[in-house]
Amino acid sequence: MEVFRRQVEEAAAFIRSRIALRPKIAMILGTGLGGVAGEMENAVAIPYEEIPHFPVSTVAGHEGRLLCGLFAGKPVLAMQGRFHLYEGYTARQISFPIRVLRALGSGILIVSNAAGGLNPQFQAGDLMLVTDHINMTGQNPLVGPNVDEWGARFTDMTEPYSRRLRILAAEKALTARIELHRGVYVGLVGPSLETAAETRFLRAAGADAVGMSLVMEAITAVHAGIELMGVSVITNVNLPDNYQPTPLEEIIATAESAGLRLQKLLAGVVAAL
Repeated sequence: MEVFRRQVEEAAAFIRSRIALRPKIAMILGTGLGGVAGEMENAVAIPYEEIPHFPVSTVAGHEGRLLCGLFAGKPVLAMQGRFHLYEGYTARQISFPIRVLRALGSGILIVSNAAGGLNPQFQAGDLMLVTDHINMTGQNPLVGPNVDEWGARFTDMTEPYSRRLRILAAEKALTARIELHRGVYVGLVGPSLETAAETRFLRAAGADAVGMSLVMEAITAVHAGIELMGVSVITNVNLPDNYQPTPLEEIIATAESAGLRLQKLLAGVVAAL
């Protein structure tokens, strides 16, 4: 664990040497959503492969860059692309960027991702504010020795997604006339998509959307004392009685088409922080 801790410090020191701003707000932009970062002003871009010990994105729709600039008038760090268990990364490796963001001073984290809809009231292109999650990956980034300076051994998950930020997001969505659903996200390992039977099971378990990201990041953020907000773009709706395949190209295209509404929502939230 001491090696991991040192690697976090080295990555943070490298990034700090490349940026002039000291953002308190960070964002992670998921599949097809990296275009949101195009609204950043005076952005400095650092490819992941240049950052010491940083994982590298291997999935289409993830550009693999860390940006630092002004978004909605506020200094922000934005990750264009994230990492997944199905890529072969461990839960701890996925937690690495969150630890680095915290070391850089980020106390608020806004995560977005593409997700399959389980709630039949959803439509492709909808936005869902994450109110809670179900971890069905069988993994947890906190397994192993605990760094007490980073967080408590047994992390409380009563309210992983900040009530304050959820209320703020709902207010900004209403002002911008953006339809914003609320729901529970369930995280799976992937990369295979869900069967019809699994879809029925996940919906019966109380999930409104399903995906292969977010959960490892969320657990790490809560452990690190970061205030967290999550938004899922619903790229397709899984109806088990009329199950249709959804190609990756279609998922990315749907996420990109929702990018403008997501950008408006996030800009409203960040501007008010």
